[in-house]
Amino acid sequence: MARNKVQIQKGISLTEFLKQYGTEEQCFDALHRWRWPEGFRCPHCGHNQCCQLSYRKLQQCNRCHRQTSITAGTIFDSSKLPLTVWFQAIYLITQDKKGISSMNLARRLGISYNAAWRTKQKLMQVMVERDQQYKLSGFIELDDAYLGGERTGCKPGRGAESKTPFVAAVETTKEGQPTRIKLSVVQGFRNTEIAAWSKRYLSKGSIVISDGLACFNAVTEAGCDHDKIVCGGGRASVEEPEFYWVNTVLGNLKSALRSTYHAIRPKYAQRYLAEFQYRFNRRFDLCALIPRLVYVSLRTPPMPERLLKLSLDGN
Repeated sequence: MARNKVQIQKGISLTEFLKQYGTEEQCFDALHRWRWPEGFRCPHCGHNQCCQLSYRKLQQCNRCHRQTSITAGTIFDSSKLPLTVWFQAIYLITQDKKGISSMNLARRLGISYNAAWRTKQKLMQVMVERDQQYKLSGFIELDDAYLGGERTGCKPGRGAESKTPFVAAVETTKEGQPTRIKLSVVQGFRNTEIAAWSKRYLSKGSIVISDGLACFNAVTEAGCDHDKIVCGGGRASVEEPEFYWVNTVLGNLKSALRSTYHAIRPKYAQRYLAEFQYRFNRRFDLCALIPRLVYVSLRTPPMPERLLKLSLDGN
């Protein structure tokens, strides 16, 4: 049986990681290289010449004389953590396919739980914002899913207060191999909600395959062709070959969440889905995950704790 080249990737070992990003100077140089790949550019006046202050890690523009930190205006802004700790957090979050909890992250990094929680939530927010700009195209398997278990005395099944509904979509090739996924929390499975989701995340002309849930007919409003397969619930729907990859992704997702996290609050659910989605969509090159995540973190606006604690819909 042929080996899966994606699954047996070496990734980047801890030894190799420490060789590249083991000191503050190495991390600073990496940030400088990725923030200004074509050379320094003053964020205030646009000038391309600066001097490095000897007593602080600041760049001073030669024209307007404004001083700029390498982390100013980025997701790292105002953080008191050393750059090495940030890089170690990125390494731990990206290299484990099941993720890492804030408690475990705190222990591994030697920082407080609150600091680890903020660090993880900020990095997951970067993943949310990065993948929002991409659309799925081609052949797409679509399904409804929920986070959270049933509670005693509460309504079971769809509409249960203890569950967070989300849409799971898998883009596949003509040969039936998965390429990218999209996991999105929704307010409910209604026509208006699915129509809005489809227009935002599906490319016109895509072929969407779903089960018999009526609201999925709304994908046609985004210019997609819809192939509906009514297969019933339970084991029959899981074994349907047309939904093999979306069911596989959902199984892996829920296994990862159950084994890593004690609980996920609904207001933060989209971030945890985005973390799994981000790693899955970039699984073909594990070594590139670290520079890619740092690169987009440098282009994500700051997010103070008061905003981190808001739900992603602003409430």
